Amino acid sequence: MSKAKQQTSVPCPTCDKPSRWAEDNPWRPFCCERCKLIDLGEWVAEEKRIPGPPLEDIPSSDDGQD
Repeated sequence: MSKAKQQTSVPCPTCDKPSRWAEDNPWRPFCCERCKLIDLGEWVAEEKRIPGPPLEDIPSSDDGQD
């Protein structure tokens, strides 16, 4: 089977339905725009986080200590 005919699918991170992993799928890795927006809303509501120290504990370059 040629690569053009192979359809790679991955589980949608939001609903677990198969999602087509292809350049013409504008929502990949999500299965649809709705699932993509649900995921975005979870990040905005701070329901999802990337582990690490809180931002206020990280010194910034613009805190006057140059």
